[in-house]
Amino acid sequence: MQDRKLTPDMVPVIKLARAQNIPYSWISGYYTGLNFGRIADVMKGRRYTEIPPADSLPADFPTA
Repeated sequence: MQDRKLTPDMVPVIKLARAQNIPYSWISGYYTGLNFGRIADVMKGRRYTEIPPADSLPADFPTA
């Protein structure tokens, strides 16, 4: 299986989800096939630093 490509529209949700301590596995599951490393790239400022976090998570985003 090939890793899903990280796109700019994913970044605000990733940043907000991590700010809310949502696990990488839930984010990867929401964006089926997104590698944990791409999430880490966003969170460590290696990719898309100029994009701010979303104001809210999508309605279908997994929650506890």
